[in-house]
Amino acid sequence: MAGGADRTEGQGLSTLVRLCLFYAAIFLSSGVSLPYIGTYLRDRGMSGGEIGLILAIPLLLKPFTGPVLAVWADGFTLRRTPMVLLLLGAAIGYGALLGPANLWWFILAWFVGQTLLSTVSPLIDVITLRRARVENFNYGIPRGTGSSAFIAANLAMGAILTVAAPTIIAVWIAAACLFGAVAAATLVPPERVHAEGAKPLKSERWNGLSELLRNRTFVLAVVTAGLIQGAHAFYYSFSAILWRKQGISEPMIGVLWGVGVAAEVAFMWFLEPLRRRWGPELFLVLGAGAAVLRWTIYAFEPPLWALFPLQMLHALTFAASFLASLRLIEKLAPPSAASPAQAINSALSSGFTLGIATLASGPLFDAFGAFGYLATAGMALLGLAGAILLTRRARSLSSDRLRY
Repeated sequence: MAGGADRTEGQGLSTLVRLCLFYAAIFLSSGVSLPYIGTYLRDRGMSGGEIGLILAIPLLLKPFTGPVLAVWADGFTLRRTPMVLLLLGAAIGYGALLGPANLWWFILAWFVGQTLLSTVSPLIDVITLRRARVENFNYGIPRGTGSSAFIAANLAMGAILTVAAPTIIAVWIAAACLFGAVAAATLVPPERVHAEGAKPLKSERWNGLSELLRNRTFVLAVVTAGLIQGAHAFYYSFSAILWRKQGISEPMIGVLWGVGVAAEVAFMWFLEPLRRRWGPELFLVLGAGAAVLRWTIYAFEPPLWALFPLQMLHALTFAASFLASLRLIEKLAPPSAASPAQAINSALSSGFTLGIATLASGPLFDAFGAFGYLATAGMALLGLAGAILLTRRARSLSSDRLRY
């Protein structure tokens, strides 16, 4: 524990409840931005290619911005302080989306908002993973609570858009970030960045980062997770638009997204013991295999009834691979480099590979429509190859340990 600051939290809500509420707060933003930002930008006159470019820029730069912001965050005394600042900055960036309908303005506004908001997740994951281990609770409970808030925000916006203009999308996202900043200040446990001794110099923090990047298994793990998560790019950017072209209503689109996230929540809440038994490497294999199947079928515009079971595969394509990557990175990285390690993982899994795929998704959508899903199915296939290799390495390491 971190001394007197940590002891004060016992007088109020439990750590688990605090974390559940905070995850819920920050997912109120992504629950609207992720499925509906394409709708908003389309309404403001952006083409498919322009939407892809706007959404891709912060993702492509995340391998640089993510680690830099993580090292910056490790310079504070408490882990929650930079979260407050990041969420306030994100609110300003997203609020700027209400400005002029200009491509470069949208690129700047989305870059600021998305870059700062996406950095909060790996920072809170470091706290939650450690507290889950020390206090013996399931990490999936607070993370799944956040996903439940994602569903609620998603369904609410689907209903709101039947009576309101798409402008409400940008208003909601910015307001949710302000709410998240308040939640960070009041709900996140006052955990110290450096529990023992003085905080290291900035040069020492950068050295820890470079050591991680020289670990081949670590690099393979983050690239594999990045390919599996990046394969969601076409779905995130254009599923709502494609489903609307099929004649599916806005409320039903919200329901479809909700089904996917509900499956994700169920997986995180109830299948964590299975992950512990099988190990993170095998769960990456399951996630990649399900992604190949899911995106291949989506390319052929399945009917509404078939979309429901396909959406439930989100439990594997996203949740299984996401949880597996967090645990795998935690296992491979030393505690002193926990924040940069998770930031690098996030930078690839929800950053660079997702950005490349998002950038390609715009032209693919304009040229091929739903067949653009086949490109991301190919990404998932590469991720499957990486997951199989990680599984073999883990088995080889276990055999070596048994031998000696």
